[in-house]
Amino acid sequence: MSAKEELRLPSWLRPQIGKADQISEVQQIIKQRGIHTICEEGRCPNRAECYSQKTATFLLMGPTCTRACGFCQVDKGHQPMPLDPDEACKVAEAVNLLGLDYVVLTSVARDDLADQGASVFVETIAAIKRSRPHAKIEVLTPDFRGDRRWVEMVTLAKPVCYNHNIETVKRLQGKVRRGAKYGRTLSVLAMVKEIDAQVITKSGLMVGHGETVEELTETMQDLYAVGCSSLTIGQYLRPSLEHLPVIKYWTPDEFEELGAIAKQIGFHHVRSGALVRSSYHASEM
Repeated sequence: MSAKEELRLPSWLRPQIGKADQISEVQQIIKQRGIHTICEEGRCPNRAECYSQKTATFLLMGPTCTRACGFCQVDKGHQPMPLDPDEACKVAEAVNLLGLDYVVLTSVARDDLADQGASVFVETIAAIKRSRPHAKIEVLTPDFRGDRRWVEMVTLAKPVCYNHNIETVKRLQGKVRRGAKYGRTLSVLAMVKEIDAQVITKSGLMVGHGETVEELTETMQDLYAVGCSSLTIGQYLRPSLEHLPVIKYWTPDEFEELGAIAKQIGFHHVRSGALVRSSYHASEM
């Protein structure tokens, strides 16, 4: 496949466009406080739509990741930023200004920190609960190197949903998720249910790396076996020529088929579509 062919997106991969004034309002609130969103740092195709609805997924601990996954747009390979001691309060303030009733918190991987950044999640959850007690909070965490202490710390902070993405099938883990492991992701999700069975666990798959339906089905079954009840499935889009190439653009009918397989396996909440991302319409799940 030539570069020109690879960059030609199918018609079903055109994101919705939000109103400029609504998008600008969210961007100003975020920028003025020196905080970050995965919407911007990850170049999410849905950010215009989400911003127009005054929603965003907050990216904790700065915009620089200590890992270098082959699919991710987030900056990596540099020294991570020092932690901002006021970040939790700034995020809570932004949540109030945006009037959010459902908040998604994610982060870069911070392997340089003793607790992998778990305490930052806890502090931010607490700050939001103080300023907006009725808001529900979903976390999308890194794997914390599989350390149960940090998984437990975040789980006991009582998010309504604990999301940790497996991203791809077992065969492709090394190429796609550098520094992460298939079994470790499953163990993190299992730990959450062991610590608090009431917390919903969620994971996400990204197709387009050369996986098969059979491999995806096996991955879904593995996720369901550790108590995962919510699943998102979306199309991988190559951020730049330095990232992994797209092997295949899955069609809307194929996404519908994958969603049906997930529901047949037993997942309670499934969102499967080309532009679906981990926190897309998260409150509806």
